[in-house]
Formats: sequence, structure tokens, C-alpha cells
Amino acid sequence: MDFPHFETGRLRLRQITEDDLENIFSGLSHPGVIKYYGVHYKSLDDTWEQLEWYAELERTRTGIWWAIISAEDNSFCGAIGYNNLSREHKKAELGFWLLPKYWGKGYVQEALEVVLEYAFQKLHLHRIEAFVETENISSQNTLQKCHFQQEGILRDSELKNGRFISVAVFSKIN
Repeated sequence: MDFPHFETGRLRLRQITEDDLENIFSGLSHPGVIKYYGVHYKSLDDTWEQLEWYAELERTRTGIWWAIISAEDNSFCGAIGYNNLSREHKKAELGFWLLPKYWGKGYVQEALEVVLEYAFQKLHLHRIEAFVETENISSQNTLQKCHFQQEGILRDSELKNGRFISVAVFSKIN
């Protein structure tokens, strides 16, 4: 199966490759990005684990992630995609992150439109889930702008940096 590529007004979504290693490290080592993100890396070498994870999702067909690229200057902005894809239950978990210089521009919303269309129309999923730390108001607002519904809060459900955090559960149903 060919990897699906998309273009929007301002963005291109393409497969994540080894050439993205430094950009992914820049994002997943940046304090502002990882503040509310469950994965982080301390070195470029460690970041290979993330690239292997993206490739494994594709290989096992349990997810798919795209690099978000600015159509204007071809710069890497971040990543968006699905993991925990269940064909049996017709659902997947959404994730996304952006480098800080691209925050507040509506890039995730724009990318999410085509990523959701792909999930519902091509993958025939019924439900897209997103789990967001309750303190991450920006991501919650983005999901709500894209018509995700908050279903509830998993109180003190994860340990992060030595303290319990609560996670809001969002979904969008086709």
C-alpha cells in the first residue's frame, strides 16, 4: 500500500523518514513541546526509537503518522497521526505535536481535517480518540474546534515527573 500524502492550503503531509530525525529531536526534546507530551528524548541517537516506532506502526498497520510540512518554505512543522488503530473496533488514537514557532497558526486544525477524512473515508474508522493532559488547554481547544467531544476525565491516571496527572478523553464519531 502506498503511503498517503496530502496537501492543504498551507501544508503538505508526508511520510516521516530518516531525514526527519533532527527535526523530530528538536520537537521531542523541546521543554515546551514535551511539557504535555508523553514522549521525550535527550539525544539524537535516542530519537531513532521514535522513527522506529513510526515505521513499526506502518509495518503492523496499527497506526500511521505524517510529517507536517509548510507548503510555503518546505520546513518541518511537526507530526500528526494515529496509533492504537483497531480494525476490529474501527477506532484509533490521535496524536499531534508542533515545533513552538508554528504554534497558534491553526496548523493542527488544518492537518486534522485531511487526517480525519482519511480515517473515516479510507480506513473506515468509526471513532477517533484523543487523550490530553487536563493542563494542556491549547490541545483541548484545538480538538473542540474540530468538533471532538470531551467524554470525561481520567483523574490521577498517569504518573509523570513524579506526580499524578489527569487526562481528558475526547472523541469524534463518524
